[in-house]
Amino acid sequence: MTTLNLLRRAAVLGSLALLVSAPAVAQGDYPTKPITIVIGYPPGGSTDLTGRTLAHELSKRLGVPVVIENLGGAGGAIGAQKVANAQPDGYTLLVGANNEIAISRLVSSAVKYQIKDFTPIGLIASQPMVLVASQKSGVKNLEQFLTVVKQNPGKFSYGSSGVGTALHLAGEMIKEQGGLFMTHIPYRGVAPLTNDLLGNNVDFGVFVLSSGLPHIRSGKVIALGTTEAKRSAVTPDIAALAENPKLKGIDINSWFALMGPAKLPEPVLARLKKAFNEAMQSPDLRKKLEDTSSTLAPLNVDMPKFLNAEAAKYQKIVDFAKIKE
Repeated sequence: MTTLNLLRRAAVLGSLALLVSAPAVAQGDYPTKPITIVIGYPPGGSTDLTGRTLAHELSKRLGVPVVIENLGGAGGAIGAQKVANAQPDGYTLLVGANNEIAISRLVSSAVKYQIKDFTPIGLIASQPMVLVASQKSGVKNLEQFLTVVKQNPGKFSYGSSGVGTALHLAGEMIKEQGGLFMTHIPYRGVAPLTNDLLGNNVDFGVFVLSSGLPHIRSGKVIALGTTEAKRSAVTPDIAALAENPKLKGIDINSWFALMGPAKLPEPVLARLKKAFNEAMQSPDLRKKLEDTSSTLAPLNVDMPKFLNAEAAKYQKIVDFAKIKE
């Protein structure tokens, strides 16, 4: 082989080597530009507040801006779909709740993504929900609620923030466990539900704890119980519904997680997980989330196992209530 041919061959091999190694180098340098966290709701809600708090801490640890994009609609599903469709390069992430990550696809044929279309990075925090009674209902405690509703099937109604939301599923779980028949009234968000409860236009309602607590503390609605298996540390004075033998299987909450598109490269995922775990240990983040009635998740949750268990739980409730849009 001539010297010229050898040089040409070396140049071709060198170019190929550069092409093969380029993605690895880029991943090793990650991140080199701003990261976007998509929130599938308008600003100001519990998912938005959780996402903004985490974004601030991630930015400090990753060394690049982490910006929030609020993309509301379809109970968070529009934002989640955008992330599922995004390039798996680590620059488009989702802070989402169980509504859009695990429930929406079970109740709506319009939702095309599945849990497998995301890469789970970490579980951030959770909040219990709380069953409340309006002044109109005349119900003052959980035992009275169970008795009155049981004796009057179909007479009473309960409201949630929408069909297929975690609040709706919590209400249906209460109905299933208690052998109750109540009419579900779906609202377009928490604000109109609150207005009707305070205006005595609906008998009962299910809130995320942070949304219901101000009205409970003011005495405008009566707390009947929280929806996790044990009492919340935020409200130790409010019993868990599961403390009542008739509702001992009630254990459901609203949780928030950091997710990326499927097939995130391993170096990128490792970098994100490291920054996430460090952020979760920040005293400032802990205080801000606890101030919103959230309980921080333990570190290193087995996310695939957790998500599969949650989806199975939701599927059972969806089947019982025959929820389908």
